[in-house]
Amino acid sequence: MRALPNWIAWFIKCPKLGLALFLVTCVLATIGAKNLYFRGDYKVFFEADNPQRVAFEEMQNIFNKSENVSFLIVPDSGTVYQPGTFELTQALTEDAWQLPLSLRVESLSNYQHTYAEQDDMIVTDLIRKSQTDQEHINWVQDIVRSTPEIEGRLVSDKGKVTVVDVTVQLPDGDQTKEVIKIADYARTLEQKYEAAYPDHQIYLNGMVIMNDAFAVAAQNDAETLVPLMFLIITVLIGLLTRSLYAAISTLIIVAASISITLGLAGWYGLFLSTATVNVPTMVTTLAVADCIHIIVGMRLFLDTGMSKSDAIHKSLLINKKPIIITSVTTAIGFLMLNFSAVPILADLGNMTAVGVMLACVFSLTILPALLTLMPFKGASSQANKQQSFEQAGKWVTQHYRKVLPVSALILIAVSLFSAKNELNDVAVNYFDESSTFRQAVDVQKEYLGGMSNMDFVAYTDEQYGITDPAFLTKIEQFATWLETQPEVQHVLSFSDTMKRLNMNMHADQPAFYRLPENRELASQYLLLYEMSLPYGLDLNNQIDIDKSALRVIAVLDNLGSKEFTEFERRAKARFAELAPDLRLEAASPPLMFAHIGERNMKSMVGGTLLALVLISGLIVIALRSWFLGGVSLLTNLVPAGVGFGVWGILSGEINMALSVVLSMTLGIIVDDTVHFLSKYQVARQEGRTVEEAVHYAFRTVGLALTTTTIVLAAGFGVLTLSSFALNADMGALTVIIIVAALLIDLLFLPAFLMWLNKRKGAVKHDPISEQT
Repeated sequence: MRALPNWIAWFIKCPKLGLALFLVTCVLATIGAKNLYFRGDYKVFFEADNPQRVAFEEMQNIFNKSENVSFLIVPDSGTVYQPGTFELTQALTEDAWQLPLSLRVESLSNYQHTYAEQDDMIVTDLIRKSQTDQEHINWVQDIVRSTPEIEGRLVSDKGKVTVVDVTVQLPDGDQTKEVIKIADYARTLEQKYEAAYPDHQIYLNGMVIMNDAFAVAAQNDAETLVPLMFLIITVLIGLLTRSLYAAISTLIIVAASISITLGLAGWYGLFLSTATVNVPTMVTTLAVADCIHIIVGMRLFLDTGMSKSDAIHKSLLINKKPIIITSVTTAIGFLMLNFSAVPILADLGNMTAVGVMLACVFSLTILPALLTLMPFKGASSQANKQQSFEQAGKWVTQHYRKVLPVSALILIAVSLFSAKNELNDVAVNYFDESSTFRQAVDVQKEYLGGMSNMDFVAYTDEQYGITDPAFLTKIEQFATWLETQPEVQHVLSFSDTMKRLNMNMHADQPAFYRLPENRELASQYLLLYEMSLPYGLDLNNQIDIDKSALRVIAVLDNLGSKEFTEFERRAKARFAELAPDLRLEAASPPLMFAHIGERNMKSMVGGTLLALVLISGLIVIALRSWFLGGVSLLTNLVPAGVGFGVWGILSGEINMALSVVLSMTLGIIVDDTVHFLSKYQVARQEGRTVEEAVHYAFRTVGLALTTTTIVLAAGFGVLTLSSFALNADMGALTVIIIVAALLIDLLFLPAFLMWLNKRKGAVKHDPISEQT
């Protein structure tokens, strides 16, 4: 029997000392995990130099921050124009100022209404203190209907919902603690007023609540899915290998790989996010695959009468090369996530790649040491399973002329459906209906339209340039154009405010509801109005300090990324027609997500191509066969095509997470192909016929491949239970691809090998014997 490398053999000879060193290594590395912290804010999805993030932060620095918490008040009676709703709105507006880091509170209650009284302009709260009689309510309703700054923004068009909107000043950098604190206080107010006004429903919405929802989703996954995954995998390993010791040994390798990976991440200064909380799931499923190949191989050789020591030795000999190949190729696949435009996906790739390689080393060293110390016996049921797979192999070789064309036709047909997939990222749809945030989004969509906004800033580059009537006219025309677009629900434009002020200064005559005729009048109106506004309700959310730039806010439906970026293009083109001499910038978190999805897909194409080249080259070198390298390239690509084809049938929408699945699964599906081809190659080099080599591959690796696929599918299948769509969709598509990979490697691949070697002239030319 061939000798194992010294670095593997030492752990079998000195298992107790090896395990002691292993334990010390685990402890030292895992200490770094104390440095890990969680970030749930949406900015972790974007590089610091991301163009849309830069534009958004520039806008944030010029104007008031736009991070907000919105309280949606929905009365059971179906109308907000009633005393109870007015009382609730007034009280909640006052309490909302107590939200941590609050800068501004806007509602129907404190909207600064202006009107003329003789020669004076009066500025007052729209709902006057403790005035909730029907006459006042009717007056407020009339004002709302004639004020575009209110209707559709603070009150729904039909008066069924009103909004209390709180703008907050979040710090730069990690905002998680502040977001959680603000969201918790907002929920306290929500519960307080729902109890005080049981005939009203209150929903929480806004960017701060969305950030909190990201954190809650990640926390829920970590607390529920990871323990569930460990339970499922433990049970599956025990059932499939019929050995408690196999399950315990595997879990030790898994736990060590995860803890050291997280510890090293902590030492390196990384943080956890909604993406990287999945690292334990991915490392677990991949580590299990390595362990199962060795354990199943050992059990196979125990059944032949070998001693446990010889069985472990033999299993390591036949599995060492494919485990190393698949681990390296899997790590390469995950490392290609560094091509992603999303930083936390790159972190996910790097951390998982480290975990995969740790699992590889531990499965070849620590696992044999554990197996050496634990009692194992042969099992006839294991031999029966091996024989069943050999019979399956014989069936494929006997019917390969039917299996190949039928399977090829199915694979091609299903893969064609992948063309139906379109990139469509809607950030608010990352959460399912069980999320309170998603419920609030749906309520807002029903009554007020989407919560997606696009902020446009027009720059004049001169002080008080916004008071130029020519500029205001262009802004008014642009705002009017925005209002006519089908996807726009509301437009907040200072031109409407200026028209109202001009009317007020002309005794509220409707004929003067138009822009001032000259800059001096506009400047005076603006100064007078600003001096009359209370603290926290100034115009800094629309006008910059030196009055040189103006922000127009458009509230849109919850569009997909493609529709969102297309709307941006149209809007900029329209403004360029109206004001070619002015600069217009567009920015908002939803716009950032729309662009990152498209950019991520494009960048991942390059990463995937590089991964294909590297993985194929590595397989050619490792197997020393151009022929097998070419075959593996085909069988590694087809599962991805089938997976995305099935997804095209089921959904047809690709989000940010799914755009990286191809690179991620390339390394995973290589496991099946390499293990099958390596066993096939061994048999051919021993002089066996093509049929016998296929039968040998089925007998020696069929059970292990099926077992690992079941465990991998169960592990990634746990992700489908996530309430967070990025994780759930990624888990679902990965399961589809790895199941497709198994079926392809057990049906199409052996039939394809039979056909290639039965071609005319194959007898004179044996491609397996070719060495690179």
